[in-house]
Order: sequence, then C-alpha cells, then structure tokens
Amino acid sequence: MIPIKNAKEIEKMRRACRSASEILDRVSELIRPGITTKEVDDAAADFMSDARVKSAFLGYRLGHRVFPRNICISLNDEVVHGIGSQRRIQYGDIVKLDIGVVEDGWVGDNATTVPVGVIDERIYQFLRTTENALAKAISVAREGGRVGDICAEIEDEARHFGFSVVREFVGHGVGRKMHEEPQIPNYGKRGSGPKLKAGMTLAIEPMINMGTSDVRLLEDGWTVQTADGQPSSHFEHTVLITKEEPEILTWRAKTQLK
Repeated sequence: MIPIKNAKEIEKMRRACRSASEILDRVSELIRPGITTKEVDDAAADFMSDARVKSAFLGYRLGHRVFPRNICISLNDEVVHGIGSQRRIQYGDIVKLDIGVVEDGWVGDNATTVPVGVIDERIYQFLRTTENALAKAISVAREGGRVGDICAEIEDEARHFGFSVVREFVGHGVGRKMHEEPQIPNYGKRGSGPKLKAGMTLAIEPMINMGTSDVRLLEDGWTVQTADGQPSSHFEHTVLITKEEPEILTWRAKTQLK
C-alpha cells in the first residue's frame, strides 16, 4: 500500500521537509578544502539540535548494521551512504550530502552534490545532468501518471549524455518512515508501475555515475562506491503529488551549481 497523506499530515510533511532543506543549505555552506567529513557531520548534528529535529539516519538499522552518523557524506567515486570520518575534503572534490530529519514524527529527505572549488568541465556537465534529471523527473510526477514515468525521465537524461544510472539503490516513498512504498528506481518504462495519486509524498533521487553503473559496498558495510572509480553524483527532493503541479517540499532557493 502506498500511503496517501491528508491535509494535516501534508502540513507536517511540509514542516519536516522545510527543516531538512534549511539544514542541507547550512551544511553545504561549510564544504571547503581542509574540513573533515566528521566535522561536517558534527555541524549537521548541531544544526538539527538548533532546529529541534532529529537525524533520520543516526541509528538506522539494516539487518545487523546500524548507521553511526547523522548524515550521509560521500566523496567523488562514493555513490551514497558515506560515513563522516577524519578524511579531509580536498580542492576539486565533489561532495554528496544526503540529509534526512524527523520532525514531529514525519521525515524530510533531500540531497545535493557540492563541487569544491573549480572542477573539470566534464564533471560540471555531469553534475548538471543529474540535477536536470531530477527536475525532469519531478515535472512528470503528476496525478494520473505512473511511477515509471519518473524513472524513465532520469534514465533518458543520463543516457543522453553518456552517463549511467545506479540500479541497486532507488528513490522511495517517504512520510512517517524513511522508506515507504513505492520504490522509485532511476530506470524504467513510461506507463509502468503504480499510478500516482494526490497525497503521495515521494523522495525522488537520481544517482548517476560518470562511468559504469556497477557499484560495490565497502568494508564499513555502508559506503557504496563506483566499481570503476569514476565519479558519482546525487541530487534529491521530497515531492508531493497534487491534483495540479507537483510541490517540491524540500525546495531551496539556492543551487550548488552556477
């Protein structure tokens, strides 16, 4: 069953998503050469405390594994689920920040990729492609459409520029839980999958690789890395399906790409 939120629940989702978005903006501004990923994670924890929300990731269980940090911070060829550590961010890195919060029992989830300093033009186009794929996917997230419409937009945009989509990890419904139905892969066929209905809240999150789509899990049991060592990018919004235009609940005035 795909949860349909009522007006009161949607307003609570708006608040949680607004908090997640504001915290993501604040964390993004900290990204600079020399800062450690643990320092970034610690700052995110402070921002969450200021906002009186909790991390949706800290203590998240997957089988016997428990996620140990407040946010996911993944560098360069790391795709998702990176763990803050003493590793220092370097000039030219691309830093993926995935931030989810719980506010009043509801989850807001969003992500962005931050370039550090001047980056190669090909990598810049790569990040732009991922951000554009998210925008195009959101544009078709309309009542009466299908989940497959969203998925196909992401895959088509990536393939058009010679990139590949991650297949092992997917977007998802979000609400009272971090992961609800439906799953939203970054590949698919238009007209397929569950029908979209007003009141659904979806975390749409293109994960696109510059090279192969293949990934591997590192020894920490969480961090996912591209199999060929080429860069990966990740952007995400939580979106409300309405009877008219889709509403981006984690909308941000700023973008990381100029």
